[in-house]
Amino acid sequence: MHDKTTELIHHPYQAPAGFAAPQLGVYKASTVIFANTAELRSRDWKHKTGYTYGLHGTPTTFALEERLCALEGGLQCLLTCSGLAAVALVNMALLRAGDEVLIPSNAYGPSKALAEGELAAWGIGHQLYDPLQPADLAAKISAKTKLVWLEVPGSVSMEFPDLPALLRVCRAANTAQRSIVTALDNTWGAGLAFNAFDVLAEGGLGSAVVGADISIQALTKYPSGGGDVLMGSVVTRNEALHLRLKATHMRTGMGVGANDVEAVLRSLPSMALRYAAHDAAGRALAQWLSTQPEVAQVLHPALPGAPGHAHWQQLCRSGQAAGLFSVVFQPRYSPAQVDAFCDALRLFKLGFSWGGPMSLVVPYDMPSMRGKAWPYAGVLVRFSLGLEAVADLQADLQAALAQMA
Repeated sequence: MHDKTTELIHHPYQAPAGFAAPQLGVYKASTVIFANTAELRSRDWKHKTGYTYGLHGTPTTFALEERLCALEGGLQCLLTCSGLAAVALVNMALLRAGDEVLIPSNAYGPSKALAEGELAAWGIGHQLYDPLQPADLAAKISAKTKLVWLEVPGSVSMEFPDLPALLRVCRAANTAQRSIVTALDNTWGAGLAFNAFDVLAEGGLGSAVVGADISIQALTKYPSGGGDVLMGSVVTRNEALHLRLKATHMRTGMGVGANDVEAVLRSLPSMALRYAAHDAAGRALAQWLSTQPEVAQVLHPALPGAPGHAHWQQLCRSGQAAGLFSVVFQPRYSPAQVDAFCDALRLFKLGFSWGGPMSLVVPYDMPSMRGKAWPYAGVLVRFSLGLEAVADLQADLQAALAQMA
């Protein structure tokens, strides 16, 4: 007999096998126990054939990774602690001093800041290209270009690029000595609006398939759906590319908490339903706002007249769009008046991120973000639609517009 303290730690009881429930069990571990030294030495952290250490995967993280592969149409997946961490992982794994990365001028702001800060300090160059002009991307690709970021649609400003054309440009620039990797921020599409790895272009390509090499998501948004989880994913179809990313993932100690993984696993089954509800609410309110005299332009890819609407029609053959859009107010309204409009809202809360049950609103200073390239004179406000009743949200907007006027 051992001491009770020892018995509590080394108790021999094992629960019987065969337990089944709608939700998977949650495995929390830093240490993984091996049966013997031969097993310890034979385990491989690079593949999902066994377990070595908590950072390298548990049954819980493996389950989420495989479900995200099914969602995105990929074969391999890595989890990171946020969407921005997924961007950083790709950059760190694929770029070295002297290389150059090309980034859309309307990309997620922190992604550009990462290039201006850490990447520049490491001797990695970057250029911004106009995603609505494939020729601009072609002109900026050089011998130093190793990675091209794509984003659909543009962050905040919601321009929808011709993704097949941008991918064709990158493919045409590949040589026997150099292959340009394409990485798509697919957070908006969430693996539902289109398949990042099977982007079929109309005309010209015939039956050829063009797709991104990497698809990243901020699982913080629609896959989580609760506004309470920070997580990212990096999905690939090429094992050699995946192993390059996984080596950096291991060396930088990137890991995610089991409870956060559980939260995303619980939310995934309802994501398609939630995405459709966000989409329907977003379109209804975007269309209504486009009729209001205070509004100069509604930026929603699914609305005719929005920048890149035809490209959205071409790419998103399912007809789906996220519940996210921006509004440019008439130039006669000052930034202070627009701030007052945002403050007057009661159901729409002021806050960053999107994809959760609560509707959000944020005003942006677009001239400082985009400089002379920004074509509108009025103040922009971005709306993220939650799951509230559309009629209640419309009444909230109407009251705030009246107060602003």
